[in-house]
Amino acid sequence: MMTQEACPHRSHVQSSENPHVYKVGIHGWRKRCLYFFVLLLMFLILINLALTIWILKVMKFTIDGMGNLRITEKGLKLEGDSEFLQTLYAKEIQSKPGRPLFLQSSRNISVNVVNGNKQLLTQLVTGSSGFRAQGRMFEVKSTSGNLLFSADEQEVVVGAERLRVTGAEGAVFSKSVETPHVRAEPFKELRLESPTRSLLMEAPKGVEIQAEAGDIRAICRNELRLESKDGEIALDAQWIRLLRLPEGKASTGSLSSGTRQTVYEVCVCPNGRLFLSQAGTGSTCQINNNVCL
Repeated sequence: MMTQEACPHRSHVQSSENPHVYKVGIHGWRKRCLYFFVLLLMFLILINLALTIWILKVMKFTIDGMGNLRITEKGLKLEGDSEFLQTLYAKEIQSKPGRPLFLQSSRNISVNVVNGNKQLLTQLVTGSSGFRAQGRMFEVKSTSGNLLFSADEQEVVVGAERLRVTGAEGAVFSKSVETPHVRAEPFKELRLESPTRSLLMEAPKGVEIQAEAGDIRAICRNELRLESKDGEIALDAQWIRLLRLPEGKASTGSLSSGTRQTVYEVCVCPNGRLFLSQAGTGSTCQINNNVCL
């Protein structure tokens, strides 16, 4: 057995192998900062989660949509007032059954129809300046499908049974008017007037002027002409009055100076002018023809 004195290096080795303790982890102020940041992060996560839930509740996010917007099998469904800040593209826009469709804009509302090349075909614009429609043809039909009004580049058709003009000045036509029948409303007078030009009524088979419960009056500035090329002009009435006809004067010695005639005959000049002549035993038109000069 070896003694301690024989092994002096043994005590030196044991003394050199004394254990040293090292602390593992974060300690001190670093640990406190870490805990503070973890708590701050958890607080921010809770606030973010609360704000997210609040936004979902306010915006009314559901499985079917958001707010007034609902996603259905037929498309999108909007309830209440909706505002669009940009262009709206849709295949069909319709309201609820029995509810009106209301469109409102601070400037104007435009509805455009374009082709594949984005060329404008039809346009409908309504705004503060008025209502404007642009297209090849414009039609208005009744609920039964009857044509009420149509317009294109060639003609304008009014398909209603009656065209009514309620303006005080009536209807003004700068060109000719073609119609088979013109009549006034019941108990109203019909007036055809041309203030600065002539009024011409022409038909290939005749013109009929009829007033069943009133008078017919024709007034002109210069001449009133009734002309028939192949037929006749018939004045069929109980009384025919020719007012303010000039009276012809007989030449000296043609009639006895002591007689005063109260009966006259109507004479016609070669130029068509009418005048009155004192009736005699024979015609006195040749005697009193100084009106024709």
